[in-house]
Amino acid sequence: MDIAELSRRSGLPASTLRYYEEKGLIASAGRHGLRRIFDDAVMQKLALIALARQAGFSLNEIAGMFDATGQAMIDRTQLHAKADELDMSIRRLSAMRDGLRHAAQCPAPSHVECPEFQKLMQAALAGPRVRTTPVPK
Repeated sequence: MDIAELSRRSGLPASTLRYYEEKGLIASAGRHGLRRIFDDAVMQKLALIALARQAGFSLNEIAGMFDATGQAMIDRTQLHAKADELDMSIRRLSAMRDGLRHAAQCPAPSHVECPEFQKLMQAALAGPRVRTTPVPK
């Protein structure tokens, strides 16, 4: 299929597909005139890239998930580490949600006078915690 068809089927703009090709994430099978031609198998690769992007992997991390032949070689340790990051994000976002709901119903005269809202502001100031120790297998 040409790049226009791949763009239509994948929902990705041709510019994104060209960028992914430039980054080595996908490869065209050749050209038909000036148009890039892709094998049908690239759709599965794009699905894997989309899943990894939604999970929060960078394009460089995703590029490392493929061997020199373009086959997926995903490091399970890397998956565990990303799952741990997601768990931390879920906890942080859940606490933020709960704090906002509390502040919306708090009887304090002002949100900034609410002790729970104060904690929420301090947590926001501290920012998300980044894991620096290796994840056990």
